[in-house]
Amino acid sequence: MEDEAGPVLAAIRGAFGTSTRLAGLAPDLVVRDPSGWAEPDADLLLPAAERHWPAQPHVAAALMWKAYSYWLAVPAAFSWVAARRVPRLTTADVLIQLDSPQGPIRLGLRSAVPAAVLPSDPLAGPGVRVAADDDALLAELRRVLLDEHAEPLLAAVQRKVRIGRRPLLGSLAANIAHAARHAARAVPGASTREVGTLLAALGLDDLVEWTADPAGAVTVTRRTCCLAFTLPQPRWCSDCCCPPPVRPG
Repeated sequence: MEDEAGPVLAAIRGAFGTSTRLAGLAPDLVVRDPSGWAEPDADLLLPAAERHWPAQPHVAAALMWKAYSYWLAVPAAFSWVAARRVPRLTTADVLIQLDSPQGPIRLGLRSAVPAAVLPSDPLAGPGVRVAADDDALLAELRRVLLDEHAEPLLAAVQRKVRIGRRPLLGSLAANIAHAARHAARAVPGASTREVGTLLAALGLDDLVEWTADPAGAVTVTRRTCCLAFTLPQPRWCSDCCCPPPVRPG
C-alpha cells in the first residue's frame, strides 16, 4: 500500500503531521478490517447527524454533509496535487464509520490502488484506467467523485430532508478548496493554482471565492452557508459567508 499511496500519504503527513491519526480518515486512508464500517447511505448519515447535532433535521443534515464531504475531499485533492492520480471514490469504493470516538464520521477507502493515472505513472497497468493527459484525468476525477458519488448521495439526502442542492455542493466546493490548499502547501513545487484547477474541473468554482497572497497563503470564502450559525450555540466558520453579528459596545 505504501508503494501505491506513498506520495499521497507523504503529502498528508506533511500537511497534517500524520496519516494514521486523522479524526475523519482511516489510518493511511484504507480500511483494512471492514467490521463496523458501511457504504455511505443517506439512511445511515441522517440519523447519525441528528444524534450528533441538536438541530432541525435540515441543519443536522447540512453539518453532516459538510463533515463528510471534507474527508471525501482530502484523498481527492491530495491524490491530484501530490501524484496526479484519481483515487477510487465511488460510493462502492468508500466506507464510513459513524459515531466513533474521534467524531461524527470517519471515511476510508477499500483500496489504495488508484482508479485512474497518467501514462507515465508507474501504477499504470491492468485494473487502472490510463488517462491521456491532465484534462482527461480531471474528467475521471469528476466522474468518480461527483457523478458517481456526491451527486447521487446528495439527491438521496434531499429526498429525505428539505434542503437545497446549492448549499450542499457549496460545502463540497469549500472542502475541495481547503484540501487543495493544504496539499499545495505540503507538496514541494506545487502551486496554489491547483485550487482553481480542481474547482473548475468539478464545476464548483462559482460556489467559493479564493485568493492567494504572494507568500502562497490561500484564503477561501464560501458563497453558501453550512447553517452552523443556527445551532443552539451558534458557530461561525472561518470561511463563512455570514459573518457573526457585531455586538454593541
